[in-house]
Amino acid sequence: MSSFFRSRWVAAPAGVEELEPARLAAGFRAGVAACGLKDGGKTDVGIVACDAPDVASAILLTRNAAAAAPIRVCRDDVDGDGLRAAVVNSGNANAATGEQGYRDALAMRDATARALEVGPRSVAVAETGVIGVPLPVKEILAAIPRAAEGLSEEGGEAFSEAIMTTDAFPKRCTVRAGGVTLSAQAKGAGMIEPGFATMLCFLQTDAVVEDPAGALRGAVGQSFERITVDGQMSTNDTVVLQASGSSGEPLPEGLLDAVTRQLALDIVADGEGASRVGRASVRGAASTDEADRVARAIANSPLVKTALHGRDPNWGRIAQAAGMALAGEDMPELGPAQIDASGLGGEEPEAELALTLDRGDGEADVYFSDLTKRYIEINAEYTT
Repeated sequence: MSSFFRSRWVAAPAGVEELEPARLAAGFRAGVAACGLKDGGKTDVGIVACDAPDVASAILLTRNAAAAAPIRVCRDDVDGDGLRAAVVNSGNANAATGEQGYRDALAMRDATARALEVGPRSVAVAETGVIGVPLPVKEILAAIPRAAEGLSEEGGEAFSEAIMTTDAFPKRCTVRAGGVTLSAQAKGAGMIEPGFATMLCFLQTDAVVEDPAGALRGAVGQSFERITVDGQMSTNDTVVLQASGSSGEPLPEGLLDAVTRQLALDIVADGEGASRVGRASVRGAASTDEADRVARAIANSPLVKTALHGRDPNWGRIAQAAGMALAGEDMPELGPAQIDASGLGGEEPEAELALTLDRGDGEADVYFSDLTKRYIEINAEYTT
């Protein structure tokens, strides 16, 4: 079995080759440093940079109305289609920190631009961690030059670890297909509800990408927008795609989709305290929007999530959640003829749940984690 493309729900392109995840796509380097946000001297500041001045890029950001300072900086003071670099800190979200937080995020952007000798608007800022705590900006600004000095083509592995918070394991890969290399690093374990992508993800490729915004939207729509851990939309969601174009080749069909889908499933599998992943598949809905609404209601139901954990094939819980999503609609009673909950009771780490409605051609899938005691423990003690 592939070491990265592990899920049965991911179709990797034919001939794809997995490389060491430390290795970045050609034209990219990453570096890390520690500033004290994490205990024990762990790295908590990271930079990923592209050496090509004509990089093609795209960025997608949370739609949360309480968006954090780095999100607002990326919206207002960053050129998303010409990103030379991204700077990240983990341990402090710099969210709900007022105008000082905005100035601090700008200072991170500017310090990185100076260290890399690039334009300030070509640097994205991402932050993750506790909400509502002022950013120790002096310590972060002191760490940024150290991270820049350590930039390396083999820095992908270290970067993926530096951006982690409550993650149990890093999410990363470097894959090659059709003469093109794609490297990626992501983090996420809690506060996961697609709005689109409640996490951080950085994607680098040496492919020629004519429409990076379209490519990224398409891949995210079938991956990070299809996951949930706890139904909570983050204030800091950020996904960045950078393409150096140095290979001279286009992205192979399906490569970006497969990588983002597996990273999304890794996030669900690492959902705080999670032990299983489920897929809620809804078919025959009146519309795609209706199918999506029903699938999300099932995936976010604490009753369904605890049944997934307890391996209880209780189809009644699925009927209840679907009926709640369709409240007020005139429809036949749901039962085992429409619901396949057998996957809940299996021993596999990935469980299928299927619901078929006789209302139209709409369909949707949502991937979700089970709900365990460990999730409560992690979040009850998060700020301490």
